[in-house]
Amino acid sequence: MDNYDAKDIGTFVNIGIGKDQTIRELAETVKKIIGFRGNIDWDSSKPDGTPQKLLNVEKLHKLEWKNKIELDEGIKRDYDWYKK
Repeated sequence: MDNYDAKDIGTFVNIGIGKDQTIRELAETVKKIIGFRGNIDWDSSKPDGTPQKLLNVEKLHKLEWKNKIELDEGIKRDYDWYKK
């Protein structure tokens, strides 16, 4: 994305990796990365939100951009940075 300006693209572009993940999977990933040993409590009396949260990355790929790191690695890097 270093070679593009918003004026060049002319539209919003979703930044993502093109893979779907549930909130439960994301929470479990964060739990594992930070070493949390407790339980995650889910309130099933509340709506579960949008069934699918997958971003369409077609425009992004047409700009020849692809993620260099996976989500779990990005979370780990951010957590390590935060701890410092």
